[in-house]
Amino acid sequence: MDKKTKYLPIFAGLLVSVIFGFSFLFTKEALDNIQAFHLLGFRFACAFIVLTLLKVMGLIKINFKGKSLNLLFLLALFQPVAYFIFETLGLKLSTASEAGMMIALIPVVVAILATIFLKEPPSKKQVVFIITSVVGVILIIFMKSNTDFSSDTTGLFLLLGAVISAGIYNILSRKSSLEFTSIEITYIMMSIGALFFNGVSLLRHYSKGQLANYFAPLATKDVLIAVLYLGILSSVMAFLMVNFMLSKLEAYKSAVFTNLTTIISVLAGVLLRNEPFYWFHLLGGLLIILGVWGTNYYGRQSKNYELEPSE
Repeated sequence: MDKKTKYLPIFAGLLVSVIFGFSFLFTKEALDNIQAFHLLGFRFACAFIVLTLLKVMGLIKINFKGKSLNLLFLLALFQPVAYFIFETLGLKLSTASEAGMMIALIPVVVAILATIFLKEPPSKKQVVFIITSVVGVILIIFMKSNTDFSSDTTGLFLLLGAVISAGIYNILSRKSSLEFTSIEITYIMMSIGALFFNGVSLLRHYSKGQLANYFAPLATKDVLIAVLYLGILSSVMAFLMVNFMLSKLEAYKSAVFTNLTTIISVLAGVLLRNEPFYWFHLLGGLLIILGVWGTNYYGRQSKNYELEPSE
């Protein structure tokens, strides 16, 4: 393997971390101008259109002939439907930096769920790091609810709902991958996401007699940029790069980029949106990142708990 080929997966991982890290920021900016389900409908419609175009041009292969889609429909119920309901509503009631820290817990939840559903118990060292991450979350929630800075922790609990949904999706995805390619799984996810969120949003607009204004938010710069960023970069391009990275790097090495995503999301929220950031955010965030790293690192000799792309 030459140097250029050797460093391509690392470059892909860095780029994915930046894309995912800024996704929370773009979502927050858009939610100032559009209702959550409406934004999600546009996002997944954009991703579905892009994937369909790639399929038509022959750049990706998708074939469902002779395959049962039941498991994929169940998978899509948790990701994107449940996950993005929790994440987007949670983001509306919290900060981009807090979201980045909570979502970083996904590999830890996957390890816990694998113990329950796949009978893959974590090692003793993994248990220590899982507890470390949990302590970080408890610290942030407890301190936020017991200070004058903010007493509303609803957003954090909604984000934890997103983490659990993503964990269940990861388990289902591992089973689905025995029959479907990662591109096929993503295509179904984007399709159902587009149908569900646009369906809910269309009904809402119809009930209020506002159907004619359905596409009006796209005239707002922040909304249009967010839809293109989340639909094309975060849902399609980053996913393809994640697949490439995971095909070249061990899972415990790719986990480093998960932690980098958290750091970028925190910096983006604090520096670009002037979000409040206190000592308990820093300490809790460090405990979460340490716990995620340890859970992945000490799981590499047994099972690979990979973070499926969800942004």
